[in-house]
Amino acid sequence: MILALPARAKLNLSLAVTGLRTDGYHEVDTVLQAIDLHDLLEAEPASETALEVDGDVPLGADNLVLKALAELERASGRPLPTRFRLHKRIPAGAGLGGGSSDAATALRLAAALHGVDIGAAAAAVGSDVPFFLCGGAARARGRGVELEPATTTAAWFAIAWPGFELSTAAVYARWDQVGGEGANHLTRAALLADERLAAFAEKLGEGWQMTGSGSAFFAAAATAPEAELRRRQAPHNAWSVTARAVPRWC
Repeated sequence: MILALPARAKLNLSLAVTGLRTDGYHEVDTVLQAIDLHDLLEAEPASETALEVDGDVPLGADNLVLKALAELERASGRPLPTRFRLHKRIPAGAGLGGGSSDAATALRLAAALHGVDIGAAAAAVGSDVPFFLCGGAARARGRGVELEPATTTAAWFAIAWPGFELSTAAVYARWDQVGGEGANHLTRAALLADERLAAFAEKLGEGWQMTGSGSAFFAAAATAPEAELRRRQAPHNAWSVTARAVPRWC
């Protein structure tokens, strides 16, 4: 039996960094919104675990799909051999949550195939992973795993990505030095962490906001044509797409 699910991206509609935790993570207060831009993940029972990828992502043990399965195996106390096929559409290292969404989707698929509970495995894999189990809109606090469901508004977005990744760790390290403000407290740190991003943001102009720790930006719109118009305003050499907010799926 083969199961398949979309692994949807997210936008940080707001993001405040509120402090540094004793475990080394940062405290955040952010509003997350799932969107219909997605990867596709297929899974089936197998004699041994394997991952096939169509797209540019880390392979082997560094892939979050395999990390998620390993964490679920630890939580359930038994092997859960699964063959995955991942079709990538979400840019990596863009602040769109692609890797975390792939991990959450792997947990959902493996749990369904092998009849186990996800339990605390999602939070053990990464900060955004619990959000992607049900998606929609949510306020996330603490390390990002304390979730409070929010109302999804009927919104469209233009999204632009400059074509290069930003290291989340590097951006937070720069935030430790310079702090932040505004709709996304990490923007100042990200623009200082990579001068190419500062040039990209300048080309985008007013009305665009960085998501997560970068490097993608988005502009909200009321309708699909308005979102398409904003997308066309992005630099011609940038990856760009329009996307729509989606409600919770569980």
